[in-house]
Amino acid sequence: ARRRPRRRAVPAGDGRMIRVVVQDGAIDFATETDRHDAGGHGATASFVGRVRGDDGVTQLFLEHHPQLTERGLADLAHAAADRWRLSALTLIHRVGAMAPGETIVLVLASSPHRAEALAACTFLIDRLKTDVMLWKRETLTDGAARWVEPRAGDQERAEGWD
Repeated sequence: ARRRPRRRAVPAGDGRMIRVVVQDGAIDFATETDRHDAGGHGATASFVGRVRGDDGVTQLFLEHHPQLTERGLADLAHAAADRWRLSALTLIHRVGAMAPGETIVLVLASSPHRAEALAACTFLIDRLKTDVMLWKRETLTDGAARWVEPRAGDQERAEGWD
């Protein structure tokens, strides 16, 4: 049975809207962008992360701890909103089984000007891989499964924001 997405829109206390979603269903880019841009922001930067189909991968499964994953995403979203002058932030992450080409993560960061939106978007993607409890398992064409180990480059990029 498909679980309903955990949607959480949290006012940042100063009129900004931070929206964090963890879901096992497909991410609809057009719908999410329309919802996010309803405020008429000056600039919106986006990042769409998709399942790669290289190395014989036929499926990616993201395992998570529901409360800790959502809390980790929310903490990152608030850290970005505290660091840059953002008018809105949407962070959606999928969990469960996905095929190559499907969207895993969507980040939409809006601000009056592009520099802050772009920086916030990059920060979130760089920190997401190291700061949020998610475990990736790949299934290969021969049926074998393997857990994806953290990459040194991911840790270096995350530490670059400290």
